[in-house]
Amino acid sequence: MSTLTPSLPTHKPGQASLTVLAFAASIALLYYGRIFFITMVIAVIIAFLLDPVVTAFMKMRLPRAVASFIVCSIALLGLYLLGFGLYTEFSGFVEALPVYSQRMNDMVDNVATQMDQIEKRTYQIVVPKRFQEQQPSPPTPAETARRKRSAKPLPDNGSPATIPEVRIHAEPTPLLTYVYGYLRSFYDVVLMGSFVPFLVYFMLSWRDHMRRSFLYLFPGTGRQIVGKSWEGVADMVRAYMIGNFVLGVMLAALSSSFFFAIKLPYWPLIGPLSGFLSLVPYVGLPLAIIPPVIAGLIVYTQPTIYVMIAVVVAILHLTALNFLYPKVVGSRVHLNPLVVTVALMFWGTLWGGIGLLLAIPITAGIKAVCDNVGSLQAFGKLLGD
Repeated sequence: MSTLTPSLPTHKPGQASLTVLAFAASIALLYYGRIFFITMVIAVIIAFLLDPVVTAFMKMRLPRAVASFIVCSIALLGLYLLGFGLYTEFSGFVEALPVYSQRMNDMVDNVATQMDQIEKRTYQIVVPKRFQEQQPSPPTPAETARRKRSAKPLPDNGSPATIPEVRIHAEPTPLLTYVYGYLRSFYDVVLMGSFVPFLVYFMLSWRDHMRRSFLYLFPGTGRQIVGKSWEGVADMVRAYMIGNFVLGVMLAALSSSFFFAIKLPYWPLIGPLSGFLSLVPYVGLPLAIIPPVIAGLIVYTQPTIYVMIAVVVAILHLTALNFLYPKVVGSRVHLNPLVVTVALMFWGTLWGGIGLLLAIPITAGIKAVCDNVGSLQAFGKLLGD
């Protein structure tokens, strides 16, 4: 009797090498062309979000181009009003920066004084009294800093001037080169960002044409699969973005109510900022705590109020993350935690902070494509929960 053993698929070394090279080239392309790809991804997400609104306007017998223009204009107007409101609140915050600076100096001095007292008490406990009487305790860092601030320059009495110490430093980067590099990167971001409204408008107004042309690239039954994948990605993006927006509004409302109750300065700005920052994956909690703590420096002196702020923000963050997020967002994305963590690391490394925000929708879109393509369904199950 002979036993049949299944044979594993074999890959030629040349084919494996080409696969590795293609993957490396794709990574390099995503990294060096990140500004372009980030702009396109943001435009596609916005277009998917606004497409149902355009469809609703088209039911009023408006042409798609006119409906797209109206929807984009309303979105830009809402964005402008939101930016104007944030600018108004932020301008008041900038005017209060001297007060924040003074309060920070006072807090640093208080902490230094407390550290001095602790150091003196430790010195008195550790060192015997007979040695304390013979040798005075060395000056503390806070006393040294106060002596330096209070020291005055000696008058010029004709004594020979001391020769200043000369130190050799490496030649710094020219200022113009640094400024040019900074402005160049900022200019590239602004330039690509200015294309987003136009990209969104053309994606909405030419959606039917682009969809038909894209489907014609695939023969036979492939068109149906691609069409289902298109709709799956669109539904997933809408569900994810709308779910995060609803959850962010809930956190912003609860945070603003708490900040208003404790009379926190600039609570209309700090509340929404803290609420939406809480949704940033993995680093949302510290980011949500920082704005109210900074705003409280102008009025609060007791450390207990800062502890209370941190505790309340942490409770809201953990409640939203563990109870509300799985029901509002997680039930529609269907990504397992390991894949989410790896996606955050991957896209965060390639695209920085914006990569952390786009990692989950991009990965969920890839999963939606894999779920509708027969040969890729195994990868879809691997990414799923």
